[in-house]
Amino acid sequence: MRFSLFAHMERWDEQTTHREQFENLAELALMAEAGGFGTVWVGEHHAMEYTISPNPYPVLSYLAAKTSTIRLGAGTLIAPFWNPIRAAGESALLDVISNGRAEVGLARGAYQVEFDRMVPGTKATDGGTHLRELVPAVRALWQGDYAHDGEIWQFPTATSVPKPVQQPTPPMWVAARDPASHDFAVEQGCNVMVTPLMKGYEEVAALKEKFDTAVANHPEVAEPEIMVLRHTYVHSPDEPEGWRPAAEAISKFYRTFDAWFGNKAVPANGFLEPSPKSKFADRPEFEPESLHRTAMIGTPAEVITRLKEYEALGIDEFSFWTDNSMSHEDKRASLKRFIDEVVPAFQ
Repeated sequence: MRFSLFAHMERWDEQTTHREQFENLAELALMAEAGGFGTVWVGEHHAMEYTISPNPYPVLSYLAAKTSTIRLGAGTLIAPFWNPIRAAGESALLDVISNGRAEVGLARGAYQVEFDRMVPGTKATDGGTHLRELVPAVRALWQGDYAHDGEIWQFPTATSVPKPVQQPTPPMWVAARDPASHDFAVEQGCNVMVTPLMKGYEEVAALKEKFDTAVANHPEVAEPEIMVLRHTYVHSPDEPEGWRPAAEAISKFYRTFDAWFGNKAVPANGFLEPSPKSKFADRPEFEPESLHRTAMIGTPAEVITRLKEYEALGIDEFSFWTDNSMSHEDKRASLKRFIDEVVPAFQ
């Protein structure tokens, strides 16, 4: 099982500048490369300070110039926000800039607040239609001239300019949860990325079972890979309560996710307060004690034990999700412990 880093610029107030956040993200990415991580992933989100990434490609292109081995993943492009020609061309350009290190992830999208601003009138729940149309169109554009007459997009003969270095295509990934999404991804020859969110190992096993079923249903396709994305924090064994600040910070992250996902309040200059703790009185999964068990939080030895379970399950890639509302210093210390004390157990 290999490792990757999943990171955004993450700003919770105006005490740090966007430039500082960018430098922090770059530092973590360079640490990940030096530590033997296979990929750094950057996603796409709009007008929200707690996950700053209006387009992953400028950040990944910068990292391409600063690195030499780590792969550079868009994790993920939100399908309804991208014309296929633009998605194909920008993805291929990253592959050219990085000399064949691009990984292209795509998702249907989740936040209605983003859809209301980017594609007014489109329901976030309908994003799967865009995803199913975008993936094969991008592939076709990478190969040469292609005209498209779909439900969402129509355009005359066009092609991707430039063409990607990796042939026939850069690796493509689809974010999936339900069985139909897994089946679509595998049928299209895409790898699958899954997020257990606040659920434990049983959810990882259930998602892997959906993936395995899709693979079994498509023996004609070369077997793809599956990646698990999970909030991760490694603390020193000398601090028995070292898990608690991380669990509380991740709870804050998910309460903020809930506030944005609920789309009930108007953001103020890109900020939105987390949903109050009282809202989750009957939701134990938001409690720090629960997140200690479900998120990848623990001492190096504890994290190794849990990751070995993922490896035995057949997970190909574990992505160290560093967005957690903690300080950059805490994130850096956690990543260093992971690199120094966890990664060697998998080499």
